[in-house]
Amino acid sequence: MGAVAPVPSEPADETERIVELEAEVDQLKRAVYSHAVVDQAIGMIVALGRVAPDQGWAVLKEVSQHTNIKLRHVAELILIWGREGEMPAEIRVELEEALERYGPTQIPGSAKE
Repeated sequence: MGAVAPVPSEPADETERIVELEAEVDQLKRAVYSHAVVDQAIGMIVALGRVAPDQGWAVLKEVSQHTNIKLRHVAELILIWGREGEMPAEIRVELEEALERYGPTQIPGSAKE
């Protein structure tokens, strides 16, 4: 009987590395999605509030800070408002106040029009 060829096996450290890479890919996918949502919300703020993009970013940050709601979630709520016309009152008030500080107009549909 001849020598038995060793059965190739995947070392444990390669398996761990694959798991780490899959987790990193998932994290990057979430980051790309989050970045896109934030960019779209800034675009809405820029267009509707007639502010520059850097001011749109500042408005979004202020609304997030003043409502104690994560920035990405505020951005999602702004996008939902753009699609469906509904926004939580707390977000609307903070958005209007921030736009008053940065921009020349109120958001459409606000009570102050």
